[in-house]
Amino acid sequence: MSFKYIRPMPTPEEVAKELPLTKEEKALKAKRDREVANIITGADDRFLVIIGPCSADNEDAVLEYISRLAVVAEKVKDRVLIVPRIYTNKPRTTGEGYKGIASQPDPTKAPDMVEGLMAMRHMHIRSIKETGLTAADEMLYPGNWPYVEDLLSYVAIGARSVEDQYHRLTVSGFDVASGMKNPTSGDFSVMLNSVYAAQHPHHFAFSGYEVETTGNPLTHTILRGAVSKHGNSVQNYHYEDLIRLYEMYEKMDVVNPAAVVDANHSNSGKDYIQQVRIVEEVLHNRKHSDEIRSLVKGVMIESYLIAGNQKISDHQTYGQSITDACLGWTESERLVYEIADKV
Repeated sequence: MSFKYIRPMPTPEEVAKELPLTKEEKALKAKRDREVANIITGADDRFLVIIGPCSADNEDAVLEYISRLAVVAEKVKDRVLIVPRIYTNKPRTTGEGYKGIASQPDPTKAPDMVEGLMAMRHMHIRSIKETGLTAADEMLYPGNWPYVEDLLSYVAIGARSVEDQYHRLTVSGFDVASGMKNPTSGDFSVMLNSVYAAQHPHHFAFSGYEVETTGNPLTHTILRGAVSKHGNSVQNYHYEDLIRLYEMYEKMDVVNPAAVVDANHSNSGKDYIQQVRIVEEVLHNRKHSDEIRSLVKGVMIESYLIAGNQKISDHQTYGQSITDACLGWTESERLVYEIADKV
């Protein structure tokens, strides 16, 4: 056989029993879910800022970062809602490299999927307990959803997953805001079709059961830039791109038209410092156009304690990304305050 079955995985119920939420933490999560949902639907005119490390590789460093972020979040809460990125799975184009704490709790050691599940849940719970902030994560593997559905206030579906039917159908059963990124080709139609699919009910097999979903009205788009056939980055956060998306939304049978602009990835050409300029342009365009203001509900920023990135080693710099390069803390804090001033 091509598969070697190593050991059975614990069930979501077993993991949640070992790492439970308190009644108060569940209430906090529900409140945060409503706040994010109200921004997506337009009931709340605050601006959503989803910010944090490219990958949550070190629990202590990530929690130090979120603890600092919580202080800033409190100061800007009247104009901005902060959702920290705790991305525990890392998509890899070739399948090679670090795949996130959910697969590899220690980047310098071999993968351990059971320990990874526990580490993933433990980090999210620590954020809620210590900072009061529920987080965003990417749903790279739909089968992971039952392990974290009681923890997340925002879910992203990545550029390589957004065309996959199983991801689309699974999102239709989520009850939190879920962003569908444009595919690496940049095709807006693919992205909008994924929103349509996820907003409508479906009948399929999931997590060992035959299930029905009601559709997720909080599904929306994320613009992350594209890659041309020559391998060059193509941006899609400019005024013309946003107006085009607004007009395409109007032709779709969907509710709550909304977009989040991912300031890194192909939009920045992975030049992390450009995220500041990109966010500033998005904010300018929201002021210039009522259509863009109504459409663009937030931004996504990759940020960590230390700017840049590094290779995995036995002498890593604490709080610096081991995947995509990120803004450092000083630039990130300044940018969040600037956003609050300009929205």
